Amino acid sequence: MDFKTIKIQLGESMAWVNLDRPEVRNALNPEMINELTEAIDWLNSRDDIRVIIIKGNGKSFCAGADLAYMKEMAEFSYEQNVADAERLSKLFRTIYFCNKAVITVIHGACIGGANGIIAAADIVIAESSTKFAFSEVRLGITPATISPFVVQKIGHTAAKELMLTGRLFSAEEAKAFKLVNTVTDEANLVDVERQYIDHFMHASPDAVAECKNLLRLVSGTNDPFAPIFHETATLIANQRISKAGQEGMASFFEKRKPEWLS
Repeated sequence: MDFKTIKIQLGESMAWVNLDRPEVRNALNPEMINELTEAIDWLNSRDDIRVIIIKGNGKSFCAGADLAYMKEMAEFSYEQNVADAERLSKLFRTIYFCNKAVITVIHGACIGGANGIIAAADIVIAESSTKFAFSEVRLGITPATISPFVVQKIGHTAAKELMLTGRLFSAEEAKAFKLVNTVTDEANLVDVERQYIDHFMHASPDAVAECKNLLRLVSGTNDPFAPIFHETATLIANQRISKAGQEGMASFFEKRKPEWLS
């Protein structure tokens, strides 16, 4: 398949999906969101693929939303914002409900919506210097579309601290909060990745798919069309056009303090 913002490498029973916009630290835009969704869905449909590994080319895994994309969003109507949020939610759902084992290997920065990708994955391996943030509240909005996946993964207590403060936190903190499974230095990233791949290769692919479904069933998150996903999309749509959301975006691009800091 031909993609512009991602690269796919197929191996024996596995596939690597690399975010490939290194010039903007792999920031998410509509094209990348659509291509990632299409790629994961395609790989999930292939009987010869058992493990999917998501990584980022360049200096960072993903720095959140693309700046040009954010400027466009500031002018979106409510209906456009709902459609945009639904697209992002679909990406996270496609990863979360994938029947293959999904590993993310991250480095550099993992900001905003990038945390939705890793929260939806099964295993997260982080390079030790990676920086994380749920920075949405500092822009006058909330991490709405990623919240079902993040809260499911790390729980309410951790989500409250990270989402309400919007602060930067380290890879070791991310591990303590259970957002990350393993932290290692750059030299060992590939070895740790291979170890996890080997674990999955020793398991029955059918059993892995059934076990993932079992875990979703037990946790109550087994419906990809649950109302919560639409509700979070409408929530963020309202926030983006709200006074706080508009002020947060404007202050960010005008490189000034928002009015709530004045």
